[in-house]
Amino acid sequence: MDISIIIVNWNTKDLLRNCLNSIYGKVQGIALEIIVIDNASHDGSVAMLREEFPQVTIIENNTNRGFGAANNQAFGIMKGRYALLLNTDTVLKEHAVYELFSFMEVHPDAAMACGQLLNADGSKQNSIANFPDLLTLFLNTPLLEYLFPKRYPSKRYDYKGPVEVDSGIGACLLVRKQAIDEVGMFDERYFFFFEETDWALQMKTAGWKIYHVPSARIYHLQGQSIGRNVRSRIEFYRSRYQFFKKWKSRSYYQIIFFVIFIRTIINWLLTSLGNLAMLFTNKNLRNKWVVNSKLILWHLNGRP
Repeated sequence: MDISIIIVNWNTKDLLRNCLNSIYGKVQGIALEIIVIDNASHDGSVAMLREEFPQVTIIENNTNRGFGAANNQAFGIMKGRYALLLNTDTVLKEHAVYELFSFMEVHPDAAMACGQLLNADGSKQNSIANFPDLLTLFLNTPLLEYLFPKRYPSKRYDYKGPVEVDSGIGACLLVRKQAIDEVGMFDERYFFFFEETDWALQMKTAGWKIYHVPSARIYHLQGQSIGRNVRSRIEFYRSRYQFFKKWKSRSYYQIIFFVIFIRTIINWLLTSLGNLAMLFTNKNLRNKWVVNSKLILWHLNGRP
C-alpha cells in the first residue's frame, strides 16, 4: 500500500462528499486506502459514507475528539507507507497527490511535504507555517516574508521547485510512516490548530526535513470545516499558548502571553472606535468587536 488518505470529519457531509469525489477522480496509479474518522457528526455524514462510498474505512467516534486524536486513531490502523492528511474542505487538482508522492519517494530525508493550497478562484493561499516566536508576534508575518524571503517563504513568491520550510498547513500534508513511527503521533493536548506545527518541530528536532512542493495544487475552501466563530478563535489562542508552553521557557511564555493579551486589547479598542464611528451598523466590524470582547473575557477568566 502506497498511501493511506486520512480525513477527519465533523458535520461537513457535503464537503466530505466533494473531497472524496476529487480523490477518486484525480488520483491514479497509486495504491491507496481511505480512512474517515467521524467525530460524532449529526448531519448524516456516516450514513452518506456507507451509502455512497462503501469502500471507505470508517472510524465512528461518540464524541468530537479533535483533529490530532482522530488522526492518531487512523495512524494505528493505516497500511500505507505514507499518510495523506486531508481536510474535508479540500478538492484535489490533477496530479496533486502524485507530485507529493513522487517527491517523497526520492527524498528519504523528508518527513512531510505540503502542496500549494488555492482559493476557490484559483488564487494562492498560504500553505506554509513558520514556527511562531516573539519576532512573528511583534512584527507582521507579511513584513518578515518581504524582508527575509529565504527565512520566511510564502505564497507571495513563485517557486520553480520544492523548498524546505518549517511546517506545512495541515489541510493537505503527506507524511512518511517511518517518521511517524520514529517521532510519534500527534500531541493530543491540541484539539484543533497548531498540531501540525508542533509535529513538524518534533520531526525537525529529530533530524527530519519538511518541504513545500508547489507543483502539487489543492483547492482549500478555508474555514468551512472549522468555521470562524468565537469558539474557533478561542481554540486557536488556546493551541498557540500550548505550543509556547511546550517548547519555550516559562519566562519566554510569560512574555508571549503579555504580548498577545495587549494585542487583543488594542484590537478591541480599534474595533470599538470603528463601530462607534459607524454606529455599529457594519456587521463584519461588529462581529470582530464581539470576538475580541469574548477573547478578552476568556483571558481574564484564566483561559479555561
